[in-house]
Amino acid sequence: MDVALGGTFDPIHDGHRKLFERAFELGDVTVGLTSGDLAPKTRQEDRYVRSYEERKADLIEELEPLAKKYDRDFSIRTLAEPTGVATEEQFDALVVSPETRPGGERINEIRAERGLDPLELVVVDHVLAEDGDIISSTRIVNGEIDEHGNLTPDRDGRERSRA
Repeated sequence: MDVALGGTFDPIHDGHRKLFERAFELGDVTVGLTSGDLAPKTRQEDRYVRSYEERKADLIEELEPLAKKYDRDFSIRTLAEPTGVATEEQFDALVVSPETRPGGERINEIRAERGLDPLELVVVDHVLAEDGDIISSTRIVNGEIDEHGNLTPDRDGRERSRA
């Protein structure tokens, strides 16, 4: 099975890791990584997002052990638009989180318009932080939690922009 998923992944956290794990359980994985231009536009809050190159390096570090564990291949492709690579014919499934499921449904609409079969949408539940709220990159950047969902009351958030 050829599996797709996409995101900004800045920073990578246990919720992302759950998505990656599920994708590799299903098949070979293609990760669409938002471009430097697209990444800020996909954020619900205005916050600094690291460069594409930095995010890609971290993503490779996360994906290589999973690919080895499941004996799968993976590739990382640049997402220049939110619907990304999953509109391409070769994919069978799309791994999404509950809040990105509507994007997956939109991808299937585009695929239908192009005469392609719909993707199986595999929804992976959120991972909860210590306080019972979801782990998110924004919460980590804001200094509320760490990548594993532990509360970090004494931590400062990431700077909002680079000088």
